[in-house]
Order: sequence, then structure tokens, then C-alpha cells
Amino acid sequence: MPARPQDAAAFHALHKELLVLPNAWDAASARVTQDIGAKAIATSSAAVAWSQGYADGHHFPPARLATVIADIARVVSVPITCDAEGGYSEDPKQAAENVMAFVDAGAVGINLEDGKDPHELHLKKIEAIRNAAERAGVNLYINARTDVYLKQLVPAARAVEETLKRAAAITDAGASGLFVPFVFNADEIGAIAKGSTLPLNVIVRPGLPKRDQLIALGVKRLSAGTALYNAAMAGAISAASAFLADADSDALAARRGTPPDYNKMFGG
Repeated sequence: MPARPQDAAAFHALHKELLVLPNAWDAASARVTQDIGAKAIATSSAAVAWSQGYADGHHFPPARLATVIADIARVVSVPITCDAEGGYSEDPKQAAENVMAFVDAGAVGINLEDGKDPHELHLKKIEAIRNAAERAGVNLYINARTDVYLKQLVPAARAVEETLKRAAAITDAGASGLFVPFVFNADEIGAIAKGSTLPLNVIVRPGLPKRDQLIALGVKRLSAGTALYNAAMAGAISAASAFLADADSDALAARRGTPPDYNKMFGG
């Protein structure tokens, strides 16, 4: 199901206020997230890879990610944005081709990270992806992620300055948003939000300011990252461990809660 223009427009518009995204990893996690009120579906590259037995990073075949996106698009009606790592290639042209496969599968937004690669390479990828999306007539939301904080690319005292330097460059390259994982100090968040023209995306971590303060600081997007996947797996590990130890059917049944009718949800 190719990306729909109305979904792209809607996704851009969601960044006018704080957009809270509980990242999904497959069709089921995406659909239940939509059904409890998510305004858009975001994938976590790590959670998608782990759920299919791959390490996070460029180890995951991009063709499989396109299939995951298509599976999600089949069961949700809200906009989809996918974590595209660094485009799954060091070559900007190939990165753009990979991203357009995700768009063809139904994504209207992507995350694109720099990691420890040269900043200029990140810019070339953004430009190539923007050009490819425009040729396809898609107003793709390119959420450009810089790992200045996550990878400690510069000394802490220079982190805000370096982030804003990169933010200006990725704006000129065609990015739609700025993603800065692992910034959690309120003053630094505020300085980055104020110093960039792009909507600022931060990620869940202990010590991050709460919703109202994030809004006051100018943050426009909050991502759960791998938090929901880890929470789900923690529950599964705990339940399986108890069942293996006790073989207690009643105790295991009590853990299931009141699940939705998955057959009905998926058209059975």
C-alpha cells in the first residue's frame, strides 16, 4: 500500500503540538497502539530487528523492513513513520532507493541517523532522499537524527553548539524534523528547540522532563524508542519463567488480562 498524500500532510501537521509516539515493531503492536489512541504509528528499528532475530543496525535487511511496514499499513489507518537507521547504506543513492521502498510500502515519514559517520554523508543522504521523494510526489517527513549526545560526538560542553550547527545544515539539506536522542537536561532541550527552526524530537529516558515541561520547552515529538518492546518482553519473560517453574495454569491464565479479539481485529 503506497504512502497516501493525505497521510503525509496529516503527519506533518501533527508536529504543531507535542506528538507522543509509542513505537511499534509489527502489525499487532501497531494496531493495538492505534486502537488505544495513537495518532500515528512509528517503528523502532531496534525493536523491529530484535523481534525478527537480528541485531540492531544495518544487520537488518531493508527488504524485510519494507515488509513490516506493509504489514502495518494493512491494519492501521493512521500515518506511519519508520526508523530507517542510516538508510541501510553508506551510498546516498542506495539509501534513497531503500527509503523509497519503505514509502512504497506505506511510510510517510522516516528517521535518518548520522551515527558516527561524517556529517557531510548524512547531509548527502538527506538531499538524495528528499529529491527521490519529490520526484515521487511524496511530502516525506524526514526526521533527521543526530547522535551528538547519544554517541558523545563532542565534549559535553559543546553538545548544544554542535547539535545546532548540524540542525542548520540538515535544514538546508531538506529535513523536516530534528531528532536528538539522549538529551535530557531541560536547559539544553530548550536551547536546542529555540535555536532550530525544525520541530524537535526527544526520546524516553529516565530524568527526561514530563509532558507539560517538554511542551513549555518547545519539544514537538516524544518517542518511546525500544521502551514498549522491552516492557512487553519483560512481561513475556516473567510469565514464561513462572510457568516453567510452577506449571501453574491458573497463574498463567491470570496474567493474560482481557485481551482484545485479535481475530475480529484482523478480519477473521
